[in-house]
Amino acid sequence: MTNQKITQSVVTGGGSGIGYAICKALASLGHKVIVLDLDEAAAAETAEEITREGGVAKAYAVDVANHDNVQQVFAAITADNRAVDVLVNNAGVGSIGTLEQTSEDELDRVYKVNVKGVYNCSLAAVPSMKAQQRGIIINMASVASSVGIADRFAYSMSKGAVLTMTYSIAKDYLDYGIRCNCVAPGRVHTPFVDGYLAKNYPDNQQEMFEKLSKTQPIGRMGKPVEVAALVKFLCSEEAAFITGTNFPIDGGFVTLNN
Repeated sequence: MTNQKITQSVVTGGGSGIGYAICKALASLGHKVIVLDLDEAAAAETAEEITREGGVAKAYAVDVANHDNVQQVFAAITADNRAVDVLVNNAGVGSIGTLEQTSEDELDRVYKVNVKGVYNCSLAAVPSMKAQQRGIIINMASVASSVGIADRFAYSMSKGAVLTMTYSIAKDYLDYGIRCNCVAPGRVHTPFVDGYLAKNYPDNQQEMFEKLSKTQPIGRMGKPVEVAALVKFLCSEEAAFITGTNFPIDGGFVTLNN
């Protein structure tokens, strides 16, 4: 991608949390940001904020688990020969439970969003990247991709798949100038965390928040803007020599938690 300006970036799950922060970070690079989210209003709000701040953005509602829906939306995005230069597969869902506590329906739900969602969006974006012989794909993995975490059977399954899909895409599309990497956050303070605590620990939310924060050796949860800064770097020309790599951003969780 040397000497080629990236003009159009697609971010799934861009309506809130890490996805929102990534949209803002890519807009700061001068990208046209395509905000995708199941929540159409949230996607629109992110796009409108970027536009108010002088950037260029557009929002689409999309269910990343729905193959036909993804194909339709990407067809609209790439109309008039506008390629997808960057794809950030950020949309995902959480799941709590051991093997025995995970129903077939729950396993399928997590698989459809976290695994098939990455497949659907990457499959829709790669043809235009191949046509222009350049492109960047960033997948959102997790520390659960590479270490065992209690009570996260389905989630860990899905994020392990994200990691290995990243390796496969990076290998298979080297000759087309497409780089593919993944980012593996530890616990990040997002609205999802706040909702989880409010639902499961309504009487001691602050206590549980502090307990979860201390599972990161650095002593706190990550911030969405910190994850977004790493994604921003990987989408820049400074990262042109990087592909097929997993980047933990976890306050030392993987390497220091022993």
